[in-house]
Amino acid sequence: MSNIAFIGLGNMGSGMCANLADAGHQVRAFDLNPQAVANAVAAGAMAATDAADCVADAAFIITMLPAGKHVHSVYFDDGGVLASASKDALLIDCSTIAVDEARSAASKAGEQGFSALDAPVSGGVAAANAGTLTFMVGGETADFERAKPILEAMGKNVFHAGPSGNGQAAKTANNMLLGISMIATSEAFNLAEKLGLDAQTFFDISSKASGQCWSMTSYCPAPGPVAASPANNDYEPGFTVAMMLKDLRLAQDAADGASASIAFGKQAEQLYAQLDQEGLTGKDFSVVMRHIKNG
Repeated sequence: MSNIAFIGLGNMGSGMCANLADAGHQVRAFDLNPQAVANAVAAGAMAATDAADCVADAAFIITMLPAGKHVHSVYFDDGGVLASASKDALLIDCSTIAVDEARSAASKAGEQGFSALDAPVSGGVAAANAGTLTFMVGGETADFERAKPILEAMGKNVFHAGPSGNGQAAKTANNMLLGISMIATSEAFNLAEKLGLDAQTFFDISSKASGQCWSMTSYCPAPGPVAASPANNDYEPGFTVAMMLKDLRLAQDAADGASASIAFGKQAEQLYAQLDQEGLTGKDFSVVMRHIKNG
């Protein structure tokens, strides 16, 4: 078993940290929210007083933070991770940040003698709690192989996407596709209803036909067919509109930098920005179904 530092105990990080402790690892946890740390301790982790205390003696340092600026701050600020960690520690950032931010973090860490991976996740809060996340990992092959057993304690699918930043590239493209497909799925259910099909009948047919997709069968935006979907709980998250909007904006920035055409991705970003402006920021991103139906 390994000594692991875990920094960032939000909706995703809390479940991930708990699964590492449940797997028998010695986990020291830190977050700016004292209650989040207390919850981690109740789940089997040890409390750290700050980032420096958290990484003492850690073989693996996992971060799950809101944005790239937070990752760079936790890594490189005075009193941050790199000032206190052993050079033998492997940095594993599971946050969703820009590709360039991930590559810059890995490069700067490397200049100081540290190995780093970007390892964003897919699956949402339910998968984080259940230990069934999908990890998309960028970095050196040897570092990936070293990290894989740790990541497998938190997920069921662990992929090496290539060099530094490629994990974020995979996450960015995947979540853009998710945002687009959720809008399309919502439009399809709305059209079916307008044409006289109830949601369950359309689900029974389309989920076994060529229109089938994850947004339909696992996270159906129409109330009824999938009991665990946020649609059956007044669109409580889940994965919020704010989080989807962040990911779509990361995709837009990445596409601009790579001169890639993402016409549907841009339209999806505009629609989720509208939902955000309508005060739906904290609702699950599948609330787009309600917006389309009422539009």
